[in-house]
Formats: sequence, C-alpha cells, structure tokens
Amino acid sequence: MEQSNVCVVSLDIGTTKIAAIVGQRNEYGKIDVLGYGKAESVGVIRGTVCNIESTVKSIREAVQQASSTSGVEIKYVYVGIAGQHICSKQQPGQLIRTNGSEEVITEQELQDMCDNIYNIGIKPGEEIIDIIPQEYTIDGESGITHPVGMIGNSIQASYHVIIGQTAAARNICTCAKQAGLEVLDLILEPMASAAAVLSEDEKEMGVALVDIGGGTTDLAIFYNGIIRHTKVIPLGGDIVTNDIKEGCSILKRQAEELKIRFGSALAEENKNNEFISIAGLK
Repeated sequence: MEQSNVCVVSLDIGTTKIAAIVGQRNEYGKIDVLGYGKAESVGVIRGTVCNIESTVKSIREAVQQASSTSGVEIKYVYVGIAGQHICSKQQPGQLIRTNGSEEVITEQELQDMCDNIYNIGIKPGEEIIDIIPQEYTIDGESGITHPVGMIGNSIQASYHVIIGQTAAARNICTCAKQAGLEVLDLILEPMASAAAVLSEDEKEMGVALVDIGGGTTDLAIFYNGIIRHTKVIPLGGDIVTNDIKEGCSILKRQAEELKIRFGSALAEENKNNEFISIAGLK
C-alpha cells in the first residue's frame, strides 16, 4: 500500500455487508476518512465465514470501491473479527523480582508477563486472539494501571483474554489472502467499536457498549477505565428479518423493507389497526 506510513485500511466482514475503509491520521491526531467501499455479504453467517468463494468476491468488491474513492492502492488490512465462537475470560499473572528493591519496573517485564499468558490451557481448536492488561498490584498495593518506573518486589496482574476458534480466524485470513490482501492483525470488533465511540470519561464512569449487527450483537463493558467483559451474542437484525420472512411467507428483501419501514422495538409505537400491503411476484 502506498503511503503505508500514514494510511490504514480496515476490513469489516459482517453478516449482511462487507465494508472497507481507508483512513489517514491528521495533524490533530484524528482519523480522516479517505475512502470507503461496501458490498453485500452472502458468505458469512453470524460473523463466521461459511462460503470462501462468495466472501472473497465481496471483499474484492468492497476493497476496490475503497481504493477507487481514496486513490490508495490497498494491499494490507486490519480485519475485524467477531462471531458466536468468540469468548473471553479473566486470567491472573504474577512476577517475583529478585532486584525489586533497587531497579524500577520496566516495560519489557510487563510485556514478558503478558506473553506468558499465551501459555495458558485452552480448548483444542481454539486460540488466543488478544490479551488486554487490566490492572496491577505491586507489593500488595492494588489498582495500579501504569506500574512502569515503580519499585516493587512482587507484580500481580489481571488480564482480559479473548479466545476464538482457530478455524474461524484462519478462514477470515484465507479469504483476505485470496482477495490479494495481507492481514496485519485481527481486531476484536467490540474493542474497535469502543475505541471509536466511547470517551475516557465514559469508560471511567462505567458503560456498556452494545453494537447490534446483522448476525451478532457485540458487547463491551468498561468500568474505572478498564475493560471488564466482552461478549459476542449470536443474535442480530438479520434474524428478525428471517423471522418476518418465514412468518409472512415473503421474500427476504421484502421482509427487510417491512422491518425498516414499520418495525419498532417499542410495542406502544405500533398501531393495532394498521394494514400493510406486500406486492406479489411478477
């Protein structure tokens, strides 16, 4: 990708659409959107790739649109990952320092502690997608979020570990590779959504971010500025559309239009005497 030092490309492989977006950091530290593309997703069910060929075709279409609108040749992407196979757990870590009374805690020590978490036991067919440090306890003093530079003999840490199925992650990477792209990293979509829309004050006060997609609903809970829980729930708007489709015996596109025009999450907003006409097939 030309201008790779200033541009970043993200790829969202969702149940209803596949989107690609090109961004560039400006002088104020914000991201300017240079280009965007999207295509209908027909090879993904509840965040999991079920048809490689169809998904690759949609990725190429979305990336081509983003490349045309931004003027950037796209070769490298960051890919969002979700799906009902994603789960999370809390994991403790500990380090006893032999020179803790004389030398300060370094970034490398904290990184080594984090890397050791990758050795925990997980189920066959699963892999650790990401490990997020939450807080540290130094010589019994808890609630520390930035221990670098402190003196201490014992470091205890709590980590938020995100786990997913190996096959699901590899299928996503395979689709991107067959579309001519190289995946720089997989990003958990609830964390990406939180970084995009939540302020530091909201994270400190306590907030639950709920992102309702087509096939899944992403949940991220923050408190005291720390991620406390993440979850991908296998329910989304596309399931409502399919229920309307089956219940009314109509086409999916008709069901989607009905949902958008007349649907409401609040029962009191609906009219009991309202009639809806659905055009037949021609």
